[in-house]
Amino acid sequence: MIVCVCNAIREEELRAAVRRGAPCPRAAYKSLGCQVQCGTCLPCARDVVDEERSKMLSVDARAA
Repeated sequence: MIVCVCNAIREEELRAAVRRGAPCPRAAYKSLGCQVQCGTCLPCARDVVDEERSKMLSVDARAA
């Protein structure tokens, strides 16, 4: 799924940026060489970032 039409950022690219350490959509976009343009994507991008971070935290908690 395309999350950001302006930058053609796909959901999987955004998730990968979060797994590499991006804590928020703007940081994820920056790590992908982009920046937020119109901002319409931010609510969806936040949901994706939050979901991916939650997954990472639950895996870390299980490993501990």
